Amino acid sequence: MSSTEDEIDLDGVLNEIGQFGRFQIRQYVFMVIPIVFNAFFTLSYVFTAGNLNYRCEIPGCDTSPSAGFHPSWLNETVPFKNDMPERCERFLPIGNSSIDEIQCDAENFDTNQIIECDKFIYEDDETTIVRDFNLTCSHNDWKLSLVGTVNNIGQFVALPIAGYLSDRFGRRLVLLLSVAGSALFGLLRAYSTSYEMFIAMEFLDPAIGSTMYTTAFILALELVGPRMRVTGNNIISCAFSFGEAGLALLAMFFRNWRSLLKVLYIPGIVSLPFLWMTSESVRWLLSKGHRDQAIKILKKAATMNGKTLSHEAEERFFPSTENVIKTESTSDNEGFFTLLTDAFRNPKLLLRVVNCSFCWLTNVLVYFGLSLNSVTLAGDKYLNFILVSLIELPGFLIMQLILDRVGRKITLCATMLICGLFCFLSEFIPTGKF
Repeated sequence: MSSTEDEIDLDGVLNEIGQFGRFQIRQYVFMVIPIVFNAFFTLSYVFTAGNLNYRCEIPGCDTSPSAGFHPSWLNETVPFKNDMPERCERFLPIGNSSIDEIQCDAENFDTNQIIECDKFIYEDDETTIVRDFNLTCSHNDWKLSLVGTVNNIGQFVALPIAGYLSDRFGRRLVLLLSVAGSALFGLLRAYSTSYEMFIAMEFLDPAIGSTMYTTAFILALELVGPRMRVTGNNIISCAFSFGEAGLALLAMFFRNWRSLLKVLYIPGIVSLPFLWMTSESVRWLLSKGHRDQAIKILKKAATMNGKTLSHEAEERFFPSTENVIKTESTSDNEGFFTLLTDAFRNPKLLLRVVNCSFCWLTNVLVYFGLSLNSVTLAGDKYLNFILVSLIELPGFLIMQLILDRVGRKITLCATMLICGLFCFLSEFIPTGKF
């Protein structure tokens, strides 16, 4: 960080131009868009690559469209397990007559001999990649699991690279590129002609677009005054939660995965002109020596909020010529990785980074574990996903009430302990009771 930014009391300036006025509201309206998109794009594979309920197609028995998924003769033709028909096995037909002439009753099948099926009947009209790419039976289950793994690998690759690019070229440009790139590869994924093409697009989507959340979060929150930052954080968190619920709601109505992807990703292209209207990061502008652009944004914010930026505050954005030369020299000589290395030489800072990273990793595992497994619970999977998404809202309300009163450290420790306790106790819930 340059000395120019260090010398400026930006929080003091925010007190003058308004903690959360019309300018900040406008910025949040723009930034909520990529936050919702991030919820759509990050978790879309839950429905596009979701498994389906299916069973073997019985030649000669399933010729009638009225047969349905649970015909009366089903118990005589396929083995059952836990009151459900086996997905990929059926009993061997008896006799040498044409298989299309089989009568669907017990004496026409040898229940002691089981064969694998090559065609399937699906319970409903939902279409995922399981149906289109024939990813049926247990030997293909790894291909469905691989979709989520590849998505997360794409995020892992993207975030450090995007952090470097946003520090070099600015937050707004990286945000626009991430939304545009993610939308492009998401739409291409909707036209996948093979599983391999789908997987490739599933990687490129988050590899380009996963940074939109962090970038939008920074652009939204950094110009919010200190007293309103908890509220600002909660607005972003609520937007992501509603985005998750919206994803499940759209998946409920668009049961074909190709149609769903188009509905989710086309708005990303449409939103680009609106996102271009957002303001660049003031802190980034100051760190790069773009003082004129920074002061212009703050004056605009003051005007929209009905405030006035004092002459004293404005003067602090224009240090002496000696300081300007020193700042530019420092910025030119110290690269991103040099500054990063210097930061990690501080033991306390290193310990804090390791500790926070561990907490973040733990939260991600629990959060996504609960979200992804919600579609496997009994009942309607769409409703389950919506409820798991919206159950976060009371937590945001609690954080709004206590975070500034009891502090960050106590809140983090207490909530993680309580969450861990409830996750542990869930193991003792009797199976089949709920």
